[in-house]
Amino acid sequence: MSLQMVSTISNSSLLQPGFSLLNFDGHVFFFGQKGWPKRSCPTGVFLLDIKRNELKMKPAFFSKDSCYLPPLRYPALCTLRSDMRSDEFQYIIHGGKTPNNDLSDKIYVMSLVSKTSKKMTFQCIEKDLGGDVPEARYGHTINVVHSRGKSMSVLFGGRSYTPLAQRTTEKWNSVVDCLPSVFLIDFEFGCCTSYILPELQDGLSFHVSIARDDTIYILGGHSLQSNTRPPNLYKLKIDLPLGSPAVTCTVLPGGISVSSAIVTQISDTEFVLVGGYHSDNQKRLVCNTIVLEESKIEIVESVNPEWTPDIKHCRMWFGCDMGKGSVLLGIPGASKQLIPDANYFYILRCKGAEEDKEEELVTQICSQTSSEDPGDSTPFEDLEEFCFSAEANSFDIDDADTYNEDDEEDESETGYWITCCASCNIDINTWVPFYSTELNKPAMILCSSGAGHWVHAQCMDLSETMLLRLSEANVKYFCNKHIDLHRGLQTPQKQQTLKKQPMKPLRRKKSMKLPMSTKKSFLRRLFE
Repeated sequence: MSLQMVSTISNSSLLQPGFSLLNFDGHVFFFGQKGWPKRSCPTGVFLLDIKRNELKMKPAFFSKDSCYLPPLRYPALCTLRSDMRSDEFQYIIHGGKTPNNDLSDKIYVMSLVSKTSKKMTFQCIEKDLGGDVPEARYGHTINVVHSRGKSMSVLFGGRSYTPLAQRTTEKWNSVVDCLPSVFLIDFEFGCCTSYILPELQDGLSFHVSIARDDTIYILGGHSLQSNTRPPNLYKLKIDLPLGSPAVTCTVLPGGISVSSAIVTQISDTEFVLVGGYHSDNQKRLVCNTIVLEESKIEIVESVNPEWTPDIKHCRMWFGCDMGKGSVLLGIPGASKQLIPDANYFYILRCKGAEEDKEEELVTQICSQTSSEDPGDSTPFEDLEEFCFSAEANSFDIDDADTYNEDDEEDESETGYWITCCASCNIDINTWVPFYSTELNKPAMILCSSGAGHWVHAQCMDLSETMLLRLSEANVKYFCNKHIDLHRGLQTPQKQQTLKKQPMKPLRRKKSMKLPMSTKKSFLRRLFE
């Protein structure tokens, strides 16, 4: 095994735990950033360009008929092929967390529709499912099995928020293990069926699952209910006859107590298990080789790489499979470095260069690895994944479209947990719902002053009636800081001039006609 450090250029803060990697035709794409996409890449999907041990990111494109794919963190991913030997495939993406900390229950299918030397265009479709639809979750796995010429997706494990009926003010945003049900998803007919197996008693998350033909092996995992990492090793066999599917589970000996481990394939039947945790504060620095032969699985300890002192002494680590026997590992950067939230990355190659041949990996691998914010004290598995399922190749795409993080706005201004004003006391660790419409994030309203900025409705002392009225009415709102300024600078409304009614012309009174005798008498007097 060889370990080599990889440097990131000007965008390392985007490479945080929780995103995923997709491999299309040897090109690696990343999605699931820790915030809403910005103007430099509105799709939120980037091409990872690794040249000479340097990593750059370039925006990707979607077709006009694609649905919106939110930047989901910690979802379950796997590839879907029409048959085992087909070269064309799609990615299935289920669940995960949105930037608002909402959990998604949607399932997306992402495929490559066009490719040129400088541009690759994707299509994303949201699939509608019927039947026993799995609840919103994260930290779970999804795999595809093939049996009797048919294929079906299998979903298992994960965590979700506590049901509304069981929530309290103190534990409003707490998470629990999902029920240990096995879900079979048929994309051809859009139906989903759940199975409860007696061998699966406790919920698991951040486990490893390896699918081969009609069999899935589930290894390790963390149980929140008991806060343990039992040495699990389950064998799920799915038979797909003409009628109803048959699902059986067998508990096998020889499991490993580990969570958040990473699996990479080095040959047709051999895999390497890397990383993970023995406990909340103890990393697992031991590597294992997993051998699959027919219906048997064997796990033996393998030679460990020469870990650097930084890796040995760091509090947490994360990473995932890159394909062809390579693993990308990340550790937190120093707190005094210039770029905040930046991490250091290493590529671990688990097989020699002479063995690194171009080969089709038939086996589906899906592992959920986790980490946590160095400032938190919750278990590692409660913080999420850094999923890689791709290969780090050099790309021949022009560098003109390289993503430049310096062009972006401050991401903290678009979140729910900002300091909106001087008296703001909204904190993600102590916040509890204030309005009846709130669930797991505070209500916000846009102030129209200048370029506009968001403020918390609770900090503005808005009543629930007023908040609902403002959300329904098409009017501008100004926060407490800018309302006086707005009143002082506003232009008086132009008053409509009243139309004056034209005055009627005065009619001249008709002169009275005097009799002739009176006129003659007047003339005689005048000349006398």
